[in-house]
Amino acid sequence: MNIQKLVIPGLVILAIALLYFNYFSPTDDLGKFSEFDTNSNSNRDIIVKVLTDKGFQRDKEAGGTVFYVEDAMGLQVKVVGPLSLPPGMDVSGRVTLRGHYHGDYFHASEVRIRN
Repeated sequence: MNIQKLVIPGLVILAIALLYFNYFSPTDDLGKFSEFDTNSNSNRDIIVKVLTDKGFQRDKEAGGTVFYVEDAMGLQVKVVGPLSLPPGMDVSGRVTLRGHYHGDYFHASEVRIRN
């Protein structure tokens, strides 16, 4: 039996597994706002810590609910989220935000609580 028939498919499977586990597998680590392009309006997900001590306010001018979060680097950012937030936001530790970063605030189109 030719050894190349076993080695080459094995290397391909190993490369695919490495790509999946390093880039595409879900993670529960906090994200970084520095990885966002402030000139892009494409929505991306980021996991952040909710700063419940700063409170939640409804802002009619911004068109949503304003609250504060912290990323993995300790950067605190104002979030303008939807008017209706998921129940339990005030006691949750981490949330996933989907939206885009403007540099001075994050516009969240969706907020999901992390377990």
